[in-house]
Formats: sequence, C-alpha cells, structure tokens
Amino acid sequence: MKEVEVCNCTTIHDDIINDTKDKLPTDEILCDLSDLFKVFGDGTRIKIICALFQHEMCVCDIAALLNMSQSAVSHQLRVLKTAKLVNNRRDGKVVYYSLADDHVKRIFDQGLSHVLE
Repeated sequence: MKEVEVCNCTTIHDDIINDTKDKLPTDEILCDLSDLFKVFGDGTRIKIICALFQHEMCVCDIAALLNMSQSAVSHQLRVLKTAKLVNNRRDGKVVYYSLADDHVKRIFDQGLSHVLE
C-alpha cells in the first residue's frame, strides 16, 4: 500500500480556507448526500438497481431474479423508495418498480466507471 505524504508546514492559508468554506454545501445537504451514498453501499440494493435498469419489475420478479424472499426485496425497495431512487405504480393487484429518474443511472455509471479504471 502506498504511503500518504504528510504536510510538515504550519502555515494556514486563510484565503484558501475562506474561499473553500464559502463553497461548501451546508451540513444538512452533506448529511443528505452521505445518506444517499449509504443506500448505494448495499450489494442487494445495487443488484435491484441494476435489474431496474433493464425493466420495470414487481417484487415477485425481483425476488425470483435475485433468489431472495419477497419480504427481503420489499424491505430493500422501501429503502430505495425513501431515498427517492425508485418509483412504483400499481396495475391492479401488482405493484411495479422502476428507477426514479436518469440521475440514478448516472450516479451508478459514474461509480462503475471509477471501479473499472
């Protein structure tokens, strides 16, 4: 593992600090962003997102595809829905899930591109 270089200077660059401080999002926004990335931090949720790239699917289909219980899939879908990453629509007794918008695919694709570098 490559060792990290440590700065040995004691000079504080106030101009850089002040400029950066003014450009940082609020703590509330950063907390929301952190929560979003936590949602992406679960392998099962990533698989569900990947499946929904291909087709709108119901819980039964996702459970069969991932070899999981419907209850476990429903739980993960609830997390994804709370994070505004998936939407659902009812067709009779069946509830279908899909990605909320193109942002989800772009976030995923950027992460995948980084991993594959």
